[in-house]
Amino acid sequence: MRGWCARWSGSGRARLRWLAALVCWGALAALALPRLQPAPPRAHPAPPARLLLQSEAASTPAPMPSTPPSAPRIATDTRVLTEDELRADAERRLPSLPLAYWHKHRNDKNKFYKKKDCAPFPSIYDLEFHNTYWQTLRVKTDVFHFYGAYMDARNTSRIGPAVRVLAVHDRIKPTMTTHCQLWFEEREAPVVVRNLEYKYVWNSKWGNYRDGVLQPYLLACVLPAEVRHLVPASVSIVVDPCDRATNNLRVHYDRPKPPLAQKEFAVCVKGLDFLHEDLSVRLVEWIELIRLMGADKIFFYELQVHPNITKVLNYYNELGVTEVTPITLPGGQPNLPGLQHMYLKKKTTHKRQMELIPYNDCLYRHMYQYRWLALLDIDEVIVPLEDGDWSSLMKRVLPLSQPAPGKPPRSSYHASNLYYLDSLRHEHGWEEGVPRYLHMLQHVYRTRNFTKPGQYVKAFHETERVLALHNHFPLACLGGSCSSYALETRHARLQHYRADCVTALSKSCAELRAQPVRDAALWRWRGALVAAADAALTALAFLPPHR
Repeated sequence: MRGWCARWSGSGRARLRWLAALVCWGALAALALPRLQPAPPRAHPAPPARLLLQSEAASTPAPMPSTPPSAPRIATDTRVLTEDELRADAERRLPSLPLAYWHKHRNDKNKFYKKKDCAPFPSIYDLEFHNTYWQTLRVKTDVFHFYGAYMDARNTSRIGPAVRVLAVHDRIKPTMTTHCQLWFEEREAPVVVRNLEYKYVWNSKWGNYRDGVLQPYLLACVLPAEVRHLVPASVSIVVDPCDRATNNLRVHYDRPKPPLAQKEFAVCVKGLDFLHEDLSVRLVEWIELIRLMGADKIFFYELQVHPNITKVLNYYNELGVTEVTPITLPGGQPNLPGLQHMYLKKKTTHKRQMELIPYNDCLYRHMYQYRWLALLDIDEVIVPLEDGDWSSLMKRVLPLSQPAPGKPPRSSYHASNLYYLDSLRHEHGWEEGVPRYLHMLQHVYRTRNFTKPGQYVKAFHETERVLALHNHFPLACLGGSCSSYALETRHARLQHYRADCVTALSKSCAELRAQPVRDAALWRWRGALVAAADAALTALAFLPPHR
C-alpha cells in the first residue's frame, strides 16, 4: 500500500497527484490508528490465598464480590490459634516442657540463684532438644538425655519427697557429680540440691553392659525440709550449682483431688512399632477385651504405626479409653520410619533397654491415679479363670498373698505364660460361631505346658511400692525389697497369642507345641467381646464391605 501511494504521488498532473496522495495516506492512517491507542488498564491480581487466612485484626482488604450460592466452598482450615492455644498445643505434644510456667515468668528479673549470672532461669529457646522429646546435658565426653521428671511423694519412699528424673547416659557407672535446679511457683530463686543417685534401670547380666551404649537411669533430687510441702514446677540438671542449664523439665504430679479417688487398673503399652503391619482389627479386639477385664484406661506409646492403627487409636482417644504418647529413640539411634524398625529388630538388647523408658514414664505419670498397672503387649492378656474381671480376681488373691511376718509387702502379682500359637489353630481350621476376623477368639488351641516359672510372665504392679519397672518384674521397690506373688494357674494366667515361640525358646518350642490342648477360656466373654468389637469396627468402617 505504501509503495503504491508513493508511485501515484510522483506521476501525472500535479493536482491529480496531490489528490491521489491524500487518499492513500488517509487510508494508511486509518489502518494504523487502532495500534496507536493506549492499552486498557490491567486488572489487579487476586490477593494471595494466605491473606484469606489472616485474623480479623489484620488490615481489611477491599471487599470481594459475593460468591454465587451454587459455587463450591474451599474446605480449608481457616483457624488462627491464639498464643495461649499454641502453648497448650505445644505442651500436649511435648509433656516434658514447662511451657506455661516459663511463659508466666519469662520476664521476671529475679529468677536466678544468689546472683544474676548464677543459675538463671533458662529460656526454652536456649534448651538443647534432641530427637524431639529429649533434652540434653553435655559435659566434655559425657552426655545425658532426659525424658521426663516426676514428683514422688509416696509414703513408702524412705528419702521423702523427691523429683525423679528419667534419663539415659552413655556410661555404666556414672561418677559425675550433678545438681538439680528446682524451680517453684512460690519462690523466685531456685532450690539447688545435689543429685542423690543414679539408679540403674537394667541388669548387667542382660547385655550391653559397657560404656558408649545409652543406659537407662533414674536420678533423684530430694527436696530440702523448707520446701517439702511444695511441688516444683520444673527442674534442670547441671554440673555446678551456678551453671546456665541447657535442659528444663516440667515436673509431673497428677495426684487426684477430692472427691476423685484412685482407680484400680490401667495398662501401659510400650512403643508401637507396626509401620507396615495393619493390625487394626486385632488391636480393636484386644482393646475391647482389656476393657472387659476392667482396665479403666490404656496408655500407648507410639514409634511408627500403620495409618489404620492410627485411625483405631484416634477413635478410642476420642472415647477417653486410650491415651497415645509419641516417643523417639535417644542419641544417635535411628528414627527414620522403616530404618528404625530394622534397627530394633536387629538390636534386640538396645530395644529392650529403650522399652524401659516408656514403661517407667507410664508408672510415674499415673502412679497416683491407679493402684495397679499392667505392662502388656497387644498380643497378650491376663485372663481370670474363676472371676469375671481383674477386680474380682484381686479380691480373691489379696487374702491369699499376704507375706510371712517380717517380709516386705507385695510389690506385684504375676501370671504364668501360656502360648496360643498361630500354627496350632491352623492345624484345626476355623471355629464356628465366632467371626473369623477376631483373632483371639478364633485361637482356642494352646500349648500343653506353661513356660518355666518366672519366664515371660506379666504382672499387676502396686504403684505405691515399685520404684523402677521392667516389662516382667519390678527392678527396684520402695519400703524394702521387691516381692512378687505368683498367681495360681487355677486363678489366672497370661494368654499369649503369637505366631511362634520367642527366639530364646526356639530349642524347646517343638516340645511346647506337642500335644496341643483345646482351651476356649476366653469364650466366657465371647458375646460381649463380639458385640463390642463389631460396634467399633462398624464405626471405623472396617467391617466388610467397607474394608
